[in-house]
Amino acid sequence: MPRGDKDKYTTKQKRQAEHIEEGYEKRGISKDEAESRAWATVNKMTGGGRKSGSGIGKKTNKAPARKGGRIGGAASAARPKAARKASAKKAAATRKRRAS
Repeated sequence: MPRGDKDKYTTKQKRQAEHIEEGYEKRGISKDEAESRAWATVNKMTGGGRKSGSGIGKKTNKAPARKGGRIGGAASAARPKAARKASAKKAAATRKRRAS
């Protein structure tokens, strides 16, 4: 099996990778990087491909999928309130400008 071949993955694993990839792309990560991160996450959760006797009975570790949004925020919390408020205002203005 050549590297990158997804034949040994179940349809559920493929759906999971697709969904995770979309989430990365929404955060502004390039398509290729999002795809590789998504498959890395699926591999970490499920232990790789699950078809044809490759450890189908193993439990799924959901920690890697939950980890992403919980890690950030420490640097922001260390900044003064005025600085956080200013950057939040700037981000809101940018979102408003892009929406219109």
